[in-house]
Amino acid sequence: MSWLASEARLSEDGATASARHAPGQREGQTISSGAGAGRRFYLDLHSHSTDASDDAGGTVEGYLKWIVARHKRGYIVDGFVLTEHRQFDPAVSYDALAEQYGVVVLRGAELETEVGHVLVYGISEEFSRRFDLSSVHLPSVEIFRVARETGGFAVGAHAGRASIGLAEHVAAGYSLEGVVEAVETLNGGSSDAENALALDLAQAHGLGCVGGSDAHYVSAIGRCLTAFARPIASIEDLVAELASGDYYPVTIEETREGGV
Repeated sequence: MSWLASEARLSEDGATASARHAPGQREGQTISSGAGAGRRFYLDLHSHSTDASDDAGGTVEGYLKWIVARHKRGYIVDGFVLTEHRQFDPAVSYDALAEQYGVVVLRGAELETEVGHVLVYGISEEFSRRFDLSSVHLPSVEIFRVARETGGFAVGAHAGRASIGLAEHVAAGYSLEGVVEAVETLNGGSSDAENALALDLAQAHGLGCVGGSDAHYVSAIGRCLTAFARPIASIEDLVAELASGDYYPVTIEETREGGV
């Protein structure tokens, strides 16, 4: 099913964010002061661009222009995280573009392990020294553990997809205990069934649930987001909010007035 059909189904069924997060995730607190007071902060945690992902067709500025256009239609997308495939260059910065368009742009990476893809935020020099990020067979337990130990946070990407998501590997005996803290349960490129499987996994194991568009093209950016209680302006802010557990996934439709 396409993401548009998926969004329509969610709206028709009256699905809410509370139905898409694991037990224990908090939902009540919102931004209490400054711009955006009284609402959640919406960040797309999974995207790719032509700058570094060879399967992407969207540019960073193209994403920013699209988000500004969505703002004019009443949608709220506060920012996005570029999680380029199998690489991370700390010298790259989009701060000037982000300031120009008034949209937060952060950077992480999508890495490949023996049990699927992992989104890593807050990649330090030490983390990069420990692993060959270009490898497609990284050790998952070490990726999750070292990310946290070096000031970052790792999330199991599109957890319901075959082969490249965690659910299939957990069913085959992979243990999440003490390793994985959160998974992507609302992925813009996954089918309804795949997202449902990811949510089942999260609920069964008490994991945090995030949303990301998995955008490779401009029109996809922001279709799925993660709602946070506090504003996020840096990768350090993002890591802190993920560690807090106070977040949940939403579709872009839910960011309009009257949404969650």
